[in-house]
Amino acid sequence: MKIAEIKEMTTADLAERLQTEQASYTQMLLNHAVSPLENNSQIKAARRTIARLKTVLRQRELNK
Repeated sequence: MKIAEIKEMTTADLAERLQTEQASYTQMLLNHAVSPLENNSQIKAARRTIARLKTVLRQRELNK
């Protein structure tokens, strides 16, 4: 997910998407611990998406 797409979302949508991404990331890590994923870069991409979502949420919080 690109930063431009994230900035277009509402704050409520961002919070919901953040929870979804974090749950997906946690599940991905658990699955990877049991049996390695075919594509390890998925973990890196998920982590970066979560960071982007948190960054935009924090920016909006500070701009209030």
